[in-house]
Amino acid sequence: MDQPGDPRPLSWLGRLAGQAAPLLALAICAGGLLGFLELMEVLEGEGRSYDEAVLRALRRPDDLADPIGPPWLELTMRDITALGGIPVLGLLSVLALGWLVLRRRWQSVVLLLISLPGGMLLNAMLKQGFDRPRPSLVAHLVEVETSSFPSGHAMLSAVGFLTLGALLAGAAKRRRERGYVLAVAVLLTLLVGGSRVYLGVHWPSDVLAGWCLGAAWAMGCWLLLRFGRRFMPLGRRG
Repeated sequence: MDQPGDPRPLSWLGRLAGQAAPLLALAICAGGLLGFLELMEVLEGEGRSYDEAVLRALRRPDDLADPIGPPWLELTMRDITALGGIPVLGLLSVLALGWLVLRRRWQSVVLLLISLPGGMLLNAMLKQGFDRPRPSLVAHLVEVETSSFPSGHAMLSAVGFLTLGALLAGAAKRRRERGYVLAVAVLLTLLVGGSRVYLGVHWPSDVLAGWCLGAAWAMGCWLLLRFGRRFMPLGRRG
């Protein structure tokens, strides 16, 4: 029987908590990949009615070029969608990278260098491979040039914000601080993806696919680095 003040129960709980994070990340990775595979069926025509119904619901019935809501909402959505663009995510990543280098957190540097550039390359390859046209049902409220599936803004915001959130959460000392950081990362990811549908430049299935694959990629990179530490000692951990 454990005696009062015996550190063994606390040690056991610490090990259990340490094992929960990789299991959760693995579950997110697997769930994201499965979700992406399911959403690929939309490209064959399944679920097209759902895509169209959501886009129509976000526009005035008498004018599909006019989104619902007050004028300031459209302007807000344009600002929010910019948060998931390469310039903003790239700037945030460079700033975070400089800080990590100054702190000599080399493992976190490796994670950041792999996650976002790798996600950008993967998204570009998938867009070129699927080559799904952008929605023509409603007017586009921002300019777009690439293909539609999967959404680059949704995927890269998931990769960027979740990776940065994981790094910040790892530096937080309190559980509520970690929870707050991760909640903000998820919220920003959802807002960016939702703005793409509101602005009419993506089908909802594009955004869902981007979220699924982005979360899977971010968690996969984190797991790869976590389990690669035993083979790749890089000094201070991130």
